[in-house]
Amino acid sequence: MHHIFLAFCLHVITIPVYGWGFFAHQRINRLAVFSLPPEMLVFYKPNIEYLSTHATDADKRRYIIPEEGPRHYIDIDHYGQAPFAALPRSWEEALLKYTADTLQTYGILPWYLTQMLSRLTQAFKDKDPDRIMRLSADIGHYAGDAHVPLHACSNHNGQRTGQQGIHGLWESRIPELMADKTFQYLSAKAYYIKDINAYTWQIVLESAAAADTVLQQEKLVSDRFPSGRKFAYEKRNGKLIRNYATAYAKAYHGALGDMIERRMSAAISATANYWYTAWINAGMPVLNNLKKGSRTQDPVHPTPERMIGRQEA
Repeated sequence: MHHIFLAFCLHVITIPVYGWGFFAHQRINRLAVFSLPPEMLVFYKPNIEYLSTHATDADKRRYIIPEEGPRHYIDIDHYGQAPFAALPRSWEEALLKYTADTLQTYGILPWYLTQMLSRLTQAFKDKDPDRIMRLSADIGHYAGDAHVPLHACSNHNGQRTGQQGIHGLWESRIPELMADKTFQYLSAKAYYIKDINAYTWQIVLESAAAADTVLQQEKLVSDRFPSGRKFAYEKRNGKLIRNYATAYAKAYHGALGDMIERRMSAAISATANYWYTAWINAGMPVLNNLKKGSRTQDPVHPTPERMIGRQEA
């Protein structure tokens, strides 16, 4: 009893998680760099630490910018049943069918991600290194979120089914425990996305289709796991953190198979594909003389024929 009382007297907090968690978002942005062609790698590789460190800026903005939250998710099940044909894929058409308030309430992730690609394309055209890096870091974040099943589901933290905390378990706790031990990341070359809107919606629909499995498997593991062994306390940055026990997280990870690894690998590939596509659409500007903190006005060299053979499969 003394130890229990002591635990509750200490500063105990639960980790808030909004996206993949700091670890996974940073890993996604970092590894995406290595899928880029040499013409982009000469600029992205020297800035890899910036891309990693700032991979979570979008989550931090949620605390200070009210409009930021809806950019990270879409409660797509609000709009009916899969494949959600009633929901327009075009932002303009969606605005005509639903109010802006409705779209904001249930999330705008796929539409916003497409808009961010347009901004990155313009930054490449402007040869603005700081804006390229800032937008690239954010796009990696939103692309990562789009690959999370619970970001495409209104029961995003198991709040409707008594599974509060599953959000952080799936996208933060398990990657932190397992990524360096068992995950194998693909390093396929980035390819050109012919239809950005269709590509983005396909990612979201795949996430939405996996949401039921994410929730059902956690319920099954919870039902067979001894009570009292589901959570544990651990020291992190001098604070006592209540988190899912390692044994429980591993059991849930096993029940899901390689789902988390596959979605994280897909997020890495998609991030590189988005960056590459924006660069191609900007006319493939030369990047080897760009440096963060400066801005050059060198002419763009539009040679789109160079990307033939590297299109979306």
